[in-house]
Amino acid sequence: MRSQRFFAIGAVALIAGLWLQVPIAAQGVPLGLTSASGQGVTPAYEGWYANPDGTFTLSFGYFNRNTDQVLEIPLGENNSIEPAEFDGMQPTRFEARRHWGVFGIVVPADFGQHATVTWTIKMGSHEYSIPAALKTDWKIDALEGEGANGNTPPRLSFVEGGPDGAAPLGIVGPALHGNVGEPVEVTVWSKDDAVAGAGLAAAFSGGRGRAPPRVTLTWFKHQGPGQVMFSQGTERVPAEGGMMTTTATFDAPGEYILRVRANDSAVATSGHSQCCWTNGFVKVTVR
Repeated sequence: MRSQRFFAIGAVALIAGLWLQVPIAAQGVPLGLTSASGQGVTPAYEGWYANPDGTFTLSFGYFNRNTDQVLEIPLGENNSIEPAEFDGMQPTRFEARRHWGVFGIVVPADFGQHATVTWTIKMGSHEYSIPAALKTDWKIDALEGEGANGNTPPRLSFVEGGPDGAAPLGIVGPALHGNVGEPVEVTVWSKDDAVAGAGLAAAFSGGRGRAPPRVTLTWFKHQGPGQVMFSQGTERVPAEGGMMTTTATFDAPGEYILRVRANDSAVATSGHSQCCWTNGFVKVTVR
């Protein structure tokens, strides 16, 4: 209920904030308008959560208003975050439709409620900016657990038994290198408390012979100049601990970031409750 309340408040604030910051020339295009192609993308602020070390994470997503068209917007004046010290981890590839909690930005413990971090996306004459701040109404339970069932997000690691991460901020794995046209292998390990998976599996099966809880792992290109093809884009692994290996093949040289998303429910997606998924990022230099 708490998450739903924050989502409702946040949705109103997001739309109002975006509308006020959109240039007059762009205000003729409603933010909710969608079509197969030809529409833009707006950044979204999902909320903030406290980290164990006293810092805070600001969670960002986006809404690509195209139902089919994927957009590519490189880092720079058309895809930037201010202050500049926080710029650089936002996506440059925007998949169709709404995507929640795609990346996080850590701000210091003394950041305060009045300071902001602003993500701006420009496409032609359209410019959309969303400011993120540590306002009380924007607090989310990304690490603490969702509602009464206490569900917490999966944990991801790029080294078996090594350091792991959780929630939208997630974890960054060791850097990889590869060549154009040659598959680059990447492996990720995941584990979860199985709270959400068990509940949904029981609901869907009526309690009769339900399958054990699992974690859904899905790969995306997050940044990079060319296209990326995954040998296996998604897989479900046991909640008590499992691994997924895929290969990524690149069609152009440059610097890339791959993102893997771990969902801990029977529904292979991420949503507004902000409790139930974790991001992992891998930087790849392609020659």
